[in-house]
Formats: sequence, structure tokens, C-alpha cells
Amino acid sequence: MSERSSIFDMIGPVMIGPSSSHTAGVVRIGRVARRVHGVVPEKVEITFYNSFARTYEGHGSDRAVIAGLLDMETDDERIRTSIEIAKEQGVEHLFKAVTNASALHPNTVRVKLQSGEMETELLGISRGGGLISIVEMDGFRCNFTAQHHTLVVAADDLTGSIAFITSILSQEDCNIATMTVDRRARNLKARLVFEVDSEISPVTIQYMESRPWIERIAFLPNIQV
Repeated sequence: MSERSSIFDMIGPVMIGPSSSHTAGVVRIGRVARRVHGVVPEKVEITFYNSFARTYEGHGSDRAVIAGLLDMETDDERIRTSIEIAKEQGVEHLFKAVTNASALHPNTVRVKLQSGEMETELLGISRGGGLISIVEMDGFRCNFTAQHHTLVVAADDLTGSIAFITSILSQEDCNIATMTVDRRARNLKARLVFEVDSEISPVTIQYMESRPWIERIAFLPNIQV
């Protein structure tokens, strides 16, 4: 992402208020979590840290993250009633607050989603103006903004796995903007995140997902404009 900021970055997106960092950014973090998870979750646990922990109720960050998990846009009028809508859809939720996590950015939120045996955990930062950074997924480090189309791959840590995926993307004429890889231990599990310049076809996603060493794959169309 360019280091230069536009007036729209500073003002923020069209949104339901009151704050681009405490509302719009949190909606977007929730939407990323939902899209990585793939389905409406049955249970969610949301932990707000530092500044968020002290203000999330008054600033509507609780409603914002639930709205994102329901895949709402930042300007959706339903954000105000998202918690009630989630209850109607059978989504159980729990909010937690941690005010003294000095190692974390002031506007940090952790989202845990569960559907049956499938779980997704994501740590996101709302940086202001509706801009976000996703810095951790399922315990793996990452760093992406959702401003690009993003491919997230949970896979075995095997020799040639990166080459396989980059080759497929090249065949799709899909240019890679950034790539991050993290692994827990050699030859065990890894998370690969590719920010790309164009969409990836569902057929290609299905082909990659059919590889036995790929556990889960998610393609996230850019959600920030």
C-alpha cells in the first residue's frame, strides 16, 4: 500500500457512525473474519483491547463487529440492530474487554468464530479512516489490509507448496502484490496469504482446494475502496 494518504483515508468511508476507527474499521475486521470462516458462525467470542476495551459499548464497536460477521457494509442501516439480528439468526456471542494489553495497538480486536468443529481466530487492528490490518490468523502471523483481493491458504508446510500456488496464479494472469508465510514448525502447518491485483476464478479455487495438503482456502474480494 502506498505511504501517501488521500483525503478519503483521513476522513474515512461512508458509514454508520460515530467513528471510522471504532465503527467502520471494526465492521471491516468482522467481514474479513466472516469471509475467512466461510459461513455464518454459530458462536463468536470477541475481545476488545486497550482503547477499544474502554469504549466499545459507547462507540458501537460491539454492534459494528457483529455487523461485519453478518457481512454488512459500513453504511448499512442495520448495523444499529446487528446484535438483535444475530440473535434472530441463532448466533451466540460473548464480548470480553482487556484494558492493559500494552504490546498491542490501542484499537485491536480478536474475533473467534465457531461452526461445528470448524474454528477461525483472527486479530485485527483498526487504524483510522476505516483502514485495517489483519496481523494474526489462527495463531499464525500475517499482515494484510483487505484493500487488495486476498487469498488465504491453510496448508501443510511442504516443499513446493508456494511454487504450486504462485504457478497457478501466474496461469490465471493474476499478479501478486504481497505474500506472507508463517509456520509453526518445519514440515507441519503453515498459513500463506497472497494479496493479488485481480479476482481468482471459483474453478481455480476449487482446484487448489482439492490438493490433499491444503486444509482450507478462502478468497476475499477487496472490501475497502
